[in-house]
Amino acid sequence: MAETKTILRALAGETMPTPPIWMMRQAGRYLPEYKATRAEAGDFLSLCYNSDLATEVTLQPIRRYGFDAAILFADILLVPQALGADLWFVTGEGPRLSTITGEADFAKLGGKDDIHETLNPIYQTVRNLRSALPPETTLIGFAGAPWTVATYMIAGKGTPDQAPAHALKATHPEVFDALMARITEATIEYLSHQIDAGAEVVKIFDSWAGSLKGADFDKYALAPTKEIIAALKARHPDTPIIAFPREAGENYIGFAKATGADCVAIDDSVTAEWAAQNVQTDGCVQGNLKSSHMVTGGDALVSETRRIVDALKGGPHIFNLGHGITPDADPANVQLMIDTVRGA
Repeated sequence: MAETKTILRALAGETMPTPPIWMMRQAGRYLPEYKATRAEAGDFLSLCYNSDLATEVTLQPIRRYGFDAAILFADILLVPQALGADLWFVTGEGPRLSTITGEADFAKLGGKDDIHETLNPIYQTVRNLRSALPPETTLIGFAGAPWTVATYMIAGKGTPDQAPAHALKATHPEVFDALMARITEATIEYLSHQIDAGAEVVKIFDSWAGSLKGADFDKYALAPTKEIIAALKARHPDTPIIAFPREAGENYIGFAKATGADCVAIDDSVTAEWAAQNVQTDGCVQGNLKSSHMVTGGDALVSETRRIVDALKGGPHIFNLGHGITPDADPANVQLMIDTVRGA
């Protein structure tokens, strides 16, 4: 069946007349059925760790839209929690974590072999999905990239400019480097276990890569991604890997070759035409419709979707958004996007 799955064909380098499509955060708060399941779970983390309910919300957009891939419902901050960080979510504000500000905080963390007891429900969700998904639908697992995960662990929350992480990197580089190494090791184990459980593709989300400049980008975005991919390819040579160094700009160029990624996902700060000339030359590109079109819809959604498909039709392409869909999106606009991509 694998050779007929369109996502896997694109990741293997095939150019198709109609690009396969899935959507970041496709199982989420814009869907009424998700909201109902979330209410049943009680809170976000309980939903992540309830394998049956996490399976259900992962399947909801597949039933509704028939996307070519399902992405595991989880969160990038489960790895810090599995390493021993305190994690909770504040309604309307997002995640909160205990902070890593020095050696004493870092010393409290567990190691890469300590994470699986906490994360076993996630692996069970993957197993559930592998048996529940339609045979033509690819199952994608994921994790956060070390830099992005570290920014949350250091600040204790999301920040507009990742300033606390940059400060720790500058003032206590030995602690920062040790934290990056610990996250990298744990991420390799986490993704490897997802693949063992049935994930056919894994994606590495570096949501804050764009705040790394110059040599820092190479050291803290590119190098850890390369290390993770090399380790995973050694264990699982046939599993494709998507890398998403969001807002990398010119650093998207050559990222696939430098890291070993099978596909580079691009955000909407670069154009599809630019990506065709500078990124798709090395292989598959994923992206990159602005998520705001899922709110506003209309002719602009249709024309932009067609423009992206046309710009990237000369090489392997997976259609997606440039960032995750937002809670205020209209589910009807998602269907319009899919129909436009597929030429309905």
